[in-house]
Amino acid sequence: MSSTGSQKGGRGKPKSTKTVSRSSKAGLQFPVGRIARFLKAGKYAERVGAGAPVYLSAVLEYLAAEVLELAGNAARDNKKNRIIPRHIQLAVRNDEELSKLLGTVTIANAGVVPNINPVLLPKKTVIVGGEARRDPPDADIIHIRAHPHHPGENQGMGLRPTRQPVS
Repeated sequence: MSSTGSQKGGRGKPKSTKTVSRSSKAGLQFPVGRIARFLKAGKYAERVGAGAPVYLSAVLEYLAAEVLELAGNAARDNKKNRIIPRHIQLAVRNDEELSKLLGTVTIANAGVVPNINPVLLPKKTVIVGGEARRDPPDADIIHIRAHPHHPGENQGMGLRPTRQPVS
């Protein structure tokens, strides 16, 4: 019987080898062992397969990386070096798929995405030949025309608003 010291009875691996985590075996940063423990303790099922925590870790890591990348872009757009909840909110709400996934989620201290309904915005006017016309020219809009009875109104230009359909 040979005595190598590192093996007992000639079975198994030598004890000098380092243990390798399941996360590093899968090439992940998220903890596979911890997620396996949570899956077992959570009683989601009687048994948990070996691949389930690896797959779940990979999905969670992907989602975290996606949110962090978009939030980092939002922070850079705002000329900041640090991601704050506002940047996460902007990242999530501006991405169609993440917005659908996190549609019912409220992020604390994040505010809302700026949005003004186009109907509420003031209409643009263009002065053409002494008349103010709005784009598109076929809309029913307020024209500013020179009024002969009130020459001193509206900055001394003799202009007074009148509602008339565009001809």
